[in-house]
Amino acid sequence: MAALQIFPVTTDRWDDLERLFGPNGAYSNCWCTWWILPAKEWDGTAPADRRDILHGLVADGAEPGLLAYLDGVPAGWCAVGPRERYARLMSPRSKTFRPLDDRPSWVINCFFIARSARRRGLAAALLAAAVDYAFAHGAERIEAYPIDPAATKPTAANLFVGSLPAFQEAGFLEVGRVGNRPVVRLEHVRAAGR
Repeated sequence: MAALQIFPVTTDRWDDLERLFGPNGAYSNCWCTWWILPAKEWDGTAPADRRDILHGLVADGAEPGLLAYLDGVPAGWCAVGPRERYARLMSPRSKTFRPLDDRPSWVINCFFIARSARRRGLAAALLAAAVDYAFAHGAERIEAYPIDPAATKPTAANLFVGSLPAFQEAGFLEVGRVGNRPVVRLEHVRAAGR
């Protein structure tokens, strides 16, 4: 079994994130900005500018996600952060991703696993680490929008959001559905007296 380590992406890990994302910037030069930018703005933003947006978050200390290493090699990414970071999630015009209510949430919305590291449990490890990270940074609840393999055939193009069974195994509950897309949440349970 390879040694697994997971860390928040900080400035000292930026080069490792670039190495993981490769020349195509993860998924089709997304640079994990698909959620950050409104649809029209994302379409009009060049890949190099998308990279700069993500780099800017890291440089500003936002820690926009977690980076997993297998035997010291960058192997996986998971985006996690407050809902307010993601313009696509805040738009009242979004039929799929608009907030279901006004309660503050953190969001886990993207996974990228190196081809050589797939089918080794890395996404589940990143999901668990993202949950811990969000709650440690004050999240009261976490939301996600995974693919339901019973309703939508999983493909490399749509699994970047994760799969419903993986979130359910991590304790998330489905709280709504827009079309075939489930909305899942995990509430932070505080111990009595805290």
